[in-house]
Amino acid sequence: MNIERDETELGNTLNPKSEMRRLKAAIALALIYSSVLVLHLSTWGIYVVIGLFSLMTVHAVRLLAPTSKKAQILELNQVELPMISLLVAAKNEEAVIANLVHGLCQIDYDPNRLEIWVIDDNSSDRTPAILERLQQKYQQLKVFKRGKDAKGGKSGALNQVLPLTKGEIIGVFDADAQVPDNVLRSLLPLFQKPQIGAVQLRKAIANAADNFWTKGQAAEMALDIFFQDRRNQVGGIGELRGNGQFVRRSALISCGGWNEQTITDDLDLTIRLHLDGWDIGCLIHPAVNEEGVINLKQLWHQRNRWAEGGYQRYLDYGSLIITNRMGWSKTFDLVVFLLIQYVLPTAMIPDLIGAIALHKRPLLTPILTLATILSTIGMAAGVRQSYRSSLFSTLVQTLRGAVYMLHWIPVMVSVTLRMAIRPKQLKWVKTIHQGLGDNLGLEDLDNELKTGH
Repeated sequence: MNIERDETELGNTLNPKSEMRRLKAAIALALIYSSVLVLHLSTWGIYVVIGLFSLMTVHAVRLLAPTSKKAQILELNQVELPMISLLVAAKNEEAVIANLVHGLCQIDYDPNRLEIWVIDDNSSDRTPAILERLQQKYQQLKVFKRGKDAKGGKSGALNQVLPLTKGEIIGVFDADAQVPDNVLRSLLPLFQKPQIGAVQLRKAIANAADNFWTKGQAAEMALDIFFQDRRNQVGGIGELRGNGQFVRRSALISCGGWNEQTITDDLDLTIRLHLDGWDIGCLIHPAVNEEGVINLKQLWHQRNRWAEGGYQRYLDYGSLIITNRMGWSKTFDLVVFLLIQYVLPTAMIPDLIGAIALHKRPLLTPILTLATILSTIGMAAGVRQSYRSSLFSTLVQTLRGAVYMLHWIPVMVSVTLRMAIRPKQLKWVKTIHQGLGDNLGLEDLDNELKTGH
């Protein structure tokens, strides 16, 4: 499988918002470096570290405490089914789009209450021709074609088609998604809670068996959904992950739709939903499968984009987060994971510099140790929960996943430094997929239409 990268520029010049982000990123980086060095030079630095360690330990214990939660499956004849719209933004997806449409049209749900929209974002391959054939086969399928001058990337495509949709719940999938047929029956019970504004499906890696990198991503996804679920249960925040996200229409409209001036629309929408008073749930079973990147170079590019988008949201909404618009429980949870995911990897550099210069031990070792233990236990529990692995298999996957996760440290060091030095032109970066398993092409579709199968 050969995965290439295609970049569509959304802006030719740097805008004031980009420059403001660069300024905020520079201030944040300076604060991190200077704060760590001050801790090294002060007599009370160790007490600050102990205080942070204690607060994070309290949250870690809450997250890892045993819980019990039974999965719910909705009986479709028991309630009035809501209208659901499934959206896919597709640009040059000839290798996978037919399989996705076929899968979406096989979902166990009343076809009169389900519509499927594929936004052809000015594709230059066979995607338009394949979609034309698919429309002949599937009455549920609607295709919206974007012109050459369309802007906003994936967010722009979703925003453009949103007024045409009828769904009370809007689902978004990537073109390489493999969707189980019982997904909506499993999903709808979560939306029966009025405070739930969105739900994220667990993401699984379809090509996990390929190599070390894809196996690492599989463990990473299990770790992610484990903590999403636990954070929800202790009053923290759930997060959207793009592929397999479902958003209540009223919540989406209230938040202003998808942000076309951000790199990661899902992470940006996550913060805006919570700031607007909504909760985000998660669904562990069933999962949506997607293709994982297959080498370090591809992983580096992808994770740099994810890290920048994740960090960007704190720069954009930091003042609203600090003023506790989300409530204390969510704010505390968000701050703890901000420290673990973004601040700690960056702070390791000045901590190491200070330790070498002053001939001392690194100050942040207790916090780093706690973060490592929390991540390792979470990954083991997540692998066991997501894949129902044996104890031996769980151990192997966890050890391999822990080594794989070390890539996050250089990624964050690189991203925070670059964002502080120069603002980046906003680009929509997509992965072109080659497809997994049997791919339905034009000839296959023509044969199916002729035979009626």
